Amino acid sequence: MRIFKFGGASVKDADGVRNVIKVLEKVGYKNTLIVVSAMGKTTNALEIVIDKYLNNKKELTNALLKVRDYHSDILIDLFANKQDPAFKVVNNLFEELEQFLKLNKSPDYNFIYDQVIGYGELVSTTIISHYLNNNGIENKWLDVRECIKTDSYYRRSNVNWDITQSLISTKIKPNTFYITQGFLGSDKNNFTTTLGREGSDYTAAIFGYCLNAESVTIWKDVPGVLNGDPRYFKNTQLLNTISYTEAIELAFYGASVIHPKTLQPLQRKEIPLHVKSFLNPENNGTIVNKTKGITPQIPCFILKQNQVLLSLSTLDFSYVVEENISEIFNLLALYKMKVDVIQNSAISFSVCIDNTYNNLDKLLLHLKAKFKVTCHENVSLYTIRHYDDIAIRALEQGKTVLLKQLFQQTVQIVTQ
Repeated sequence: MRIFKFGGASVKDADGVRNVIKVLEKVGYKNTLIVVSAMGKTTNALEIVIDKYLNNKKELTNALLKVRDYHSDILIDLFANKQDPAFKVVNNLFEELEQFLKLNKSPDYNFIYDQVIGYGELVSTTIISHYLNNNGIENKWLDVRECIKTDSYYRRSNVNWDITQSLISTKIKPNTFYITQGFLGSDKNNFTTTLGREGSDYTAAIFGYCLNAESVTIWKDVPGVLNGDPRYFKNTQLLNTISYTEAIELAFYGASVIHPKTLQPLQRKEIPLHVKSFLNPENNGTIVNKTKGITPQIPCFILKQNQVLLSLSTLDFSYVVEENISEIFNLLALYKMKVDVIQNSAISFSVCIDNTYNNLDKLLLHLKAKFKVTCHENVSLYTIRHYDDIAIRALEQGKTVLLKQLFQQTVQIVTQ
């Protein structure tokens, strides 16, 4: 079986959905499972819905209506017959969402987030499944929450591999074309969970691993894996081949083309990962497999924005020792801070973190009780793999460098 993943950019409008058919017709879809993200910027729009639900109920109806209208326009464009069952199924999903918002009693933001945000994927796959069936591509719609089981760590849940393997092996039949949702799972109480932003790639890898897939292909709006995000870096180049190890390194540092968790299950079974363009599906793109390094061997640039840089020292100017560092990391874990860079000297300790869960104020309050703390918010973290002096100088030009750390093949630079 082959696993295909189509991201939000590939199905952002009716033409995008039509293009999915073109891709499938060109590359084939026999014995294939496709994983699909929410359409366009739906996840962002649903995050606004969540914000209005919690902070401004008067604007909630309007925020919901924008999401409904966006999908309604796509439905009307795709289906000539307004009585097509797709309209009713999509309407039922939105009514289900509204019902949750009316009846929910939980104050937990992370729980609410996961119950609401998944409707983007449920609606997108419903629309695409009906459209494919109407156009001669028979498929079976699959609720991924009945396949991927996780713990209850909402917004970044962990997969229960044994149960997931059993469920996927039972539900997926050979010689059938399936469509399912990326990003989602469910816990033991059958509440929806999510695998982290951009987790649809990971979903594809989970299915690939559990089904011993021939390959996993991620369809993007770029030719493949580039040596930098073209939105932030000029004159980017295509990487033709990447080793699993190198791809994991790039993903760990924040390369946006591949989700950090995606590579590990594929590497364990040596399942090749293709990253290809849905605009030019017959081009080779990039292949990640059991090779060495990258081809061509050039610097690779990664940018993570909206980071927080903390610099800590002891109040009595004594050394920062193991006991201090242990306490700092316990607090970072307590407040769910993802650590991207650490640097320490005899009397100071610096750490660059993601404030994903908005716990920075609580963390700072705790840290300042025992340490002198300098906090820089909204900093940018640049990582260069396979750097050279020219690449470093070009990146630093015109920026204020707050932290710089060089390893054998990697340099990380935090700038204001």
